[in-house]
Amino acid sequence: MLIDFFYTLRSAKLPVSVKEYLSLLEALQADVVGPNSEGAFGLDDFYYLSRTALVKDEKHYDKFDRAFAAYFKGVELVTDFTKEVPLDWLRKTLEREFTAEEKAKIEKMGWDELMETLKKRFEEQKERHEGGSKWIGTGGTSPFGHGGYNPQGIRIGGAGKNKSAVKVWDQRAYKDYDDSQELGTRNIKIALRRLRKFAREGHEDELDLDETIHKTAANAGYLDIKMRPERHNNVKVLLLMDVGGTMDEHIQRVEELFSAVKTEFKHLEFYYFHNCVYDFMWKNNRRRFSEKFATWDIIRKYNKDYKLVFVGDATMSPYEILQPGGSVEYNNEEAGAEWIQRLTHAFPKFAWINPEPQGVWQYRQSIAVMQQLVSHRMYPLTLKGLEEAMRLLSK
Repeated sequence: MLIDFFYTLRSAKLPVSVKEYLSLLEALQADVVGPNSEGAFGLDDFYYLSRTALVKDEKHYDKFDRAFAAYFKGVELVTDFTKEVPLDWLRKTLEREFTAEEKAKIEKMGWDELMETLKKRFEEQKERHEGGSKWIGTGGTSPFGHGGYNPQGIRIGGAGKNKSAVKVWDQRAYKDYDDSQELGTRNIKIALRRLRKFAREGHEDELDLDETIHKTAANAGYLDIKMRPERHNNVKVLLLMDVGGTMDEHIQRVEELFSAVKTEFKHLEFYYFHNCVYDFMWKNNRRRFSEKFATWDIIRKYNKDYKLVFVGDATMSPYEILQPGGSVEYNNEEAGAEWIQRLTHAFPKFAWINPEPQGVWQYRQSIAVMQQLVSHRMYPLTLKGLEEAMRLLSK
């Protein structure tokens, strides 16, 4: 029954063995999880059981979530609507490419109209659709479904292509950035060193190599070791990193940056957010809904002498920045723009590092909005961009 599921996990490069697969089948036969009150198999229960049986290392959770969602077309509904979308409505059998002229003819709905229309579709739709412009389906121009094109809509199941969804009906567990990533180049660390304010601290426990060589040479080769007080970079950095969604394309480069920042700055605090900052952030992506840090508390906790650095591609629906309830994951009471302004007011020394190629910024409406909110202090994740950002923060 689940052999295709097993091969889906293997195709996702998960180290799943036949022995682990058989353990999962044994657990099902032993009724470790069973049918719900209506006699249907509980997908949530199966998700946790299969992850426990098949995944032996937390670092693979993100790959497992993606593979699970790809196989079952949506693990969990993340909107407030109570009705479930039948999976056969979202079976992808049509892949269509739309011309620029066809895309230009598709009209956008406003936020309120979009949400109200989706509720009506739930009430009216009785069967699967594909290639159309109205119903929840695939491969068309409807704002509800996946696999087609709409300038703004609610993606239900499937993977995103156009990076313009207003809401996403498919929740994933994001993966923390790896701060032990080995850098292939020292360029990032060199660029970060423009933001330095050294202070001598502690005892004489650091080798002064230059002075040791000089004194040893003057001593006719007899070793004369010289020590000096340790030096630490006293700059304080508050790092806020976008994770998940379109940021998956930039994981390696952001991990390199994260590794370099943790090496260069002794006083570093970091938090995660998704797409835009709202009323809470988190430090561990596995527990982002159970271990929240209120943004107000973060603002109050750290002094104005912290340098604030955002890292994110700022690629999202503009509603996610400007509209209350615009978050793709939950109904935020206040617009993300309000929180961005509060943060930049609380920490006057701030900059935004964007891993998206600078050449595409002009084609992303959300990037233009975010640039205005951060007073155009947005820099690309390049050597030159980092140097310019560090130079700004050091003033």
